[in-house]
Amino acid sequence: MISVNDFKTGLTIEVDGGIWRVLDFQHVKPGKGAAFVRSKLKNLRTGAVQEKTFRAGEKVAKAQIDNRKMQYLYANGDQHVFMDVESYDQIELSSSVIEYELKFLKENMEVHIMMYQSETLGVELPNTVVLEVAETEPGIKGDTASGGTKPAVMETGVTVQVPFFVNQGDRLIINTAEASYVSRA
Repeated sequence: MISVNDFKTGLTIEVDGGIWRVLDFQHVKPGKGAAFVRSKLKNLRTGAVQEKTFRAGEKVAKAQIDNRKMQYLYANGDQHVFMDVESYDQIELSSSVIEYELKFLKENMEVHIMMYQSETLGVELPNTVVLEVAETEPGIKGDTASGGTKPAVMETGVTVQVPFFVNQGDRLIINTAEASYVSRA
């Protein structure tokens, strides 16, 4: 058990039968009444984000999440196969479980799989990935003065806003949290 006064961003807890990750929290001490902790939690099973308020000093169960390093192998219909890089065990995850992460996954890419006891919760992507531009309009000389952007479809199918100087075939560093352009690779 852990006190809500000890909340940290990224902490995983068990509340109301769900496994939650603390995204944000704030200790509030009103002038009148008891202190409390206002938190923003993400359900690791469903992906839903919820705001929840706890009384100061309230105890919650800490959830022990194991991050196993795995390699994305291939898609088999609606299932996606991952292999543990140490034990060579393979697991399959449904497309619905990793819908957002699929936009950035390439074959042979190493990711972390979040496990709770024997249950697979999802995929944790690296902060950035290198992807090749599959399709974009060609840049026109002199367009860079305005500092604008244009859409580009990456090799995995995700569409990212990129600067005008980016051309088809360029390799770019993409931020996975925001699906945004960082720089050329």
